[in-house]
Amino acid sequence: MALAEVGRFARIEAQILVGRLESEGIPAVAFDGEASIADGSWLLIPTRVMVDEDDLAAARAIAECPE
Repeated sequence: MALAEVGRFARIEAQILVGRLESEGIPAVAFDGEASIADGSWLLIPTRVMVDEDDLAAARAIAECPE
C-alpha cells in the first residue's frame, strides 16, 4: 500500500474530507494537521489528505464534488 496525496486543505476542511472519504469506504488520513500549532502558525500550513494510491481517482472525485 502506497499513499497518494488527494490535496492540501485547511485543517478543518481536511478533517471533514477524511470523514467523507471514510463514509464512502475509502480509508484516508490527514497529515500535518497539528504542525506548528504551538506557535500559532497552523493556519499557514495546509493539511495533506492521503489515501491509498488505488483509491486516488475516486477520492479526488469526491473532494471536487461537494454535496
